[in-house]
Amino acid sequence: MTEQRQLIGQILKAQGVCHQGQLQEALSVQREKGGQIGKILIDLEHITREELLRALAEQAGMPTVDLKVDPPSDALLEKIDPQTAQAFRVVPFNVEAGVLHVALADPMNTSILDDLGFMTGMTVKGALADEGTIDEIIRKRYVQEEDLDSLLDNLEAEALSIDDADALARSTPVVRLLNHVLFAAIRDRSSDVHLEPFEDEFKIRYRVDGTLFELRSPPKHLAEALISRVKVLANLDIAESRIPQDGRIDLLVGGRQVDIRVSTLPTMFGESCVMRVLDRSVVSLDIENLGLRADEMATVKELIARPHGIVLVTGPTGSGKTTTLYSCLNAINDEEIKIITTEDPVEYDLDGIVQVQVNEDIGVTYASCLRSILRQDPDKILVGEIRDEDTATIAVEAALTGHLVFSTLHTNDAPSALTRLVDIGVAPYLAAATLEAVVAQRLVRTICDNCREWARPSDEVISELGLTRDVVGDKEFAFGRGCDLCHETGYRGRMALFEIMIMNDAIAELLVDGASLQAVRDQAREFGMRSLRDAGVLAVFDGQTTPEEIVRETLATW
Repeated sequence: MTEQRQLIGQILKAQGVCHQGQLQEALSVQREKGGQIGKILIDLEHITREELLRALAEQAGMPTVDLKVDPPSDALLEKIDPQTAQAFRVVPFNVEAGVLHVALADPMNTSILDDLGFMTGMTVKGALADEGTIDEIIRKRYVQEEDLDSLLDNLEAEALSIDDADALARSTPVVRLLNHVLFAAIRDRSSDVHLEPFEDEFKIRYRVDGTLFELRSPPKHLAEALISRVKVLANLDIAESRIPQDGRIDLLVGGRQVDIRVSTLPTMFGESCVMRVLDRSVVSLDIENLGLRADEMATVKELIARPHGIVLVTGPTGSGKTTTLYSCLNAINDEEIKIITTEDPVEYDLDGIVQVQVNEDIGVTYASCLRSILRQDPDKILVGEIRDEDTATIAVEAALTGHLVFSTLHTNDAPSALTRLVDIGVAPYLAAATLEAVVAQRLVRTICDNCREWARPSDEVISELGLTRDVVGDKEFAFGRGCDLCHETGYRGRMALFEIMIMNDAIAELLVDGASLQAVRDQAREFGMRSLRDAGVLAVFDGQTTPEEIVRETLATW
């Protein structure tokens, strides 16, 4: 039987550094605002950082080390390359009898010890040290981060002739290259990393703000080794390259928890691998940070407070639908409300919300989950996607029996969701009776703050937006000149555009009568719906994005 892990609060109490009343106070703060109990106790000045460090070490069964008292030598620091030290916040501080001792900033990050053993050829043992001291040593003592070009120059000079696929995947050059690729991707806020073998080359591409950027190609002979390394980390079968595989990697990079979803696909010239990066520190699940305008915010807050009905969020893959829904759930998350989700996959853990992972391989579908969820006495329900008649029918039943249902659809705009529901198999009168609103959204790149400039738009640009010179007047539009910070693109970050269609009697009547999509769209705009193109034009006027982005991502509505 596995020994149960002792809670950090119990350890602190046993060590005599805090008492029960202080723990209860910290737990109360945690329930209200979230966060780690140890850091809350520090903020409340009940314990010190050193006391928390000792407790964390005891919890992990690991010694502590004070790097300020006994700082590592330059020779010791050379045992681990800068990329690995920076990515995983580790510092070597001692070598004794063939054992390398390294200081860790996080006691949960012990999985890196095995990798360091392969990289250094030594037995590696960990000790816990103050994270601020580790970061300071990495910042001041390690040489400047090696760039990809110099790393690849060195790798091209090395001949890898290891026959064992597992050993090759764990070899130092391969480990260093993947560490560099992942760290750079997370640093540059990439959403996806593509490893793509072709007949004569091996490509690495990042997707940043929805656009792919190609890096310098590594040597072709590293393709199999690098992808095998990814499969090792994702616990996939490295001996199987004939079928697609899916897995996940949990990393602690620069003190941030990063979840990487891995997908491999056999191609003509080897396995293609895509890593979806879910960096929780980048995504804010706060409704106030969605980018809603004041009138849109008031509408959305009113919608998510309704007692029953269906609220749909539509848009293409990668348009931010999940982030919007999670933010809405967080806004209404309260101990008096039971919220259950069914998702494929569960992308982020939400405190206080019951989340169910869909697994169609064993029959756990959206429809079967939803039937079971209705027997769990929920108030609000999130269905990851309505993709078939069964799911749609049960969602309608849930709405009719007093539940508020959130879900997504893949449609181009809000009015199209009505015809899509009918196409799936929902009776028009049921859709009209249960649907409360449809929110369509798109993500557009925002102009880099570091190189933003302003200029008077040309007549062609004004015409593309469906405007006239009289409307624009002397107003200037913003654009990004391009700089190192935005990789010379002129854009950095993205914002959402929203199109919110509230159901009313007139639209419901059109739906039941089988009216055309254009008639529904005209009726919605007559009742105040702002189209995606209109929302984009306002963003251009505000200097947040460019006309080119709006024309690329939205359809004209005139």
